[in-house]
Amino acid sequence: MTPSPSPSRSPAEQPSKREWFSEVIGRTRFVVLIAVIAVLLVSFSLFLQGTLLALHTIYGSWHDTFTQGIASQQGSIAVEFLEIVSTMLKAVVFYLIGVGLYSLFITPLNLTSALGVESLADLEQKVVSVIIVILGVTFLEHFVRWEKPLDTLYFAGSLALAGGALVFFQRVHRGSGGDLQQPQAKLRARQDLFEHDNEQRRINDHDVELAEQATLAKQSGKVDAGGGSG
Repeated sequence: MTPSPSPSRSPAEQPSKREWFSEVIGRTRFVVLIAVIAVLLVSFSLFLQGTLLALHTIYGSWHDTFTQGIASQQGSIAVEFLEIVSTMLKAVVFYLIGVGLYSLFITPLNLTSALGVESLADLEQKVVSVIIVILGVTFLEHFVRWEKPLDTLYFAGSLALAGGALVFFQRVHRGSGGDLQQPQAKLRARQDLFEHDNEQRRINDHDVELAEQATLAKQSGKVDAGGGSG
């Protein structure tokens, strides 16, 4: 009994050179892993350095309190702890960038969905928000020191200009994030992440339908594009 010849693919079914090249180009998205690993290493380093700085500051403050009295901690202790907060916030910025890029280019994560990062615009707005907080903490450090009032005033003016520009950027790009950023999707992602320990996020047909409805509503003017989804 002679084996039947394997059915040959029709010319329409065979991938064209253009499709093959498109697939290769699409696979180049994995090069983002280099940036993800590098940024996450920076974030972990900052978290570790912030932890060591916190331990050193706590030990030094209590040592000076017991040896020199509580009066020795007036003024300086607040600045030292604010530096720790600033270091941790910088680590959060790099962490958001790392996990955001991974979720956008490699595999969707429940973590980023729970944080409201559904697109590159969402990631930019989250990072800008943390940067504004860092600017505020940095100014608070200079304000608590109050060594040179005139320099502090100049510093406040420069921070006001930088912070105002960032706030204006957020206002301009408000509502330009992903259409999948729906309250129910965020709640479902949080439930899967924190209750079921499921890191990878699934995009089902219902999410796509909600995204299409949100897009049509924005285009028709029924929903304000600047309004958040909660």
